[in-house]
Amino acid sequence: MNVMKENIILLDCTLRDGGYYNAWDFSPELINQYLVAVKAAQVDVVELGFRFLKNEGFKGPCAFTTDEFVRSLDISSDLTIGVMVNGADLCTEIGWQVAIEHLFPEPSNTTPVDLVRFACHFHELPNALSAAEWLVDRGYRVGLNLMQIADRTQAEVEELGKLASESSIEVLYFADSMGSMTLDDTVRIIGLLRMYYSGPLGIHTHDNMRLALANTLRAQVEGATWL
Repeated sequence: MNVMKENIILLDCTLRDGGYYNAWDFSPELINQYLVAVKAAQVDVVELGFRFLKNEGFKGPCAFTTDEFVRSLDISSDLTIGVMVNGADLCTEIGWQVAIEHLFPEPSNTTPVDLVRFACHFHELPNALSAAEWLVDRGYRVGLNLMQIADRTQAEVEELGKLASESSIEVLYFADSMGSMTLDDTVRIIGLLRMYYSGPLGIHTHDNMRLALANTLRAQVEGATWL
């Protein structure tokens, strides 16, 4: 297993992505059991939840994943803790800087959160990249996750790679949000991103066509290291 995992980062986002089905209302007991399980499975990064800007209707703690909540959990020191921010929350009337300052009031050396990933549609990239630089300056590790990559044009995917190459993000993710990508799509998208971007690549797949694992493994063959 150690040989297979060399240079590979395994990220698990079960609570963050699964929260759409239960309003992110996982009990602390279940989360602590989950943390033990992912540690045993040699997962490197746990994305515990979102940090939503607004609360409309009831949502559980993994919708906001506050520092206080994270500190209340029993987390192994070997696990990197991450949260996700929706790009849409950076594109409101208050502006991206007010939003990100509200979501991350503390510098990285005083918070249990290590990694922040931005989930963006293409039109949200400028604000997300500005917020990413703000977080990097405060010591956070930052990733960018472009959603619905299969719906983007070749020019848009190349532009994403170019913008990422000019930023300070640690990893560039692309997401098969609708689970519609084939193996050929995975190879094509990585090739387009690599025209400009030479940093770490990640992939997030969905299993609508039962190709999630196959696409992930093919992305690894093509050089993706965050899975």
